[in-house]
Amino acid sequence: MRPEVCVGAVAVEDGRLLLVRRGRGVAAGEWSVPGGRVEPGETVGEAVVRELAEETGLEGLCGRLLGWVERIGDDHHFVILDFVVEILDPVDPVAGDDAAEAAWVPLHEVAEMPNLVDGLAEFLHEHGVLNVIV
Repeated sequence: MRPEVCVGAVAVEDGRLLLVRRGRGVAAGEWSVPGGRVEPGETVGEAVVRELAEETGLEGLCGRLLGWVERIGDDHHFVILDFVVEILDPVDPVAGDDAAEAAWVPLHEVAEMPNLVDGLAEFLHEHGVLNVIV
């Protein structure tokens, strides 16, 4: 099993964080930031913008690297680079690709969400996105 490079889009607008509920794959049923694997020949910035559009229908600009995490399981090893993203028109997202749902979630509700992917609230708190974690 070789590590795979993945990206995540951390978009905050009007005190809300953009999240998707995974429809399939390792984190099926869990809420996370939009993102996925980097495709061959694609830069990480291009991957962020593509994954954002595929999973939420929103267009954005990839900004600075917020941080990175690794997710290792019996059948996967993901190195995930999370980037700050500016949404060009922050309308309601429309779930697509492997996202079952997409929503803007008030920042103060994120850490208390059921089915939030393990470690996300802590990561966002550590990087100054969330003020508190539960």
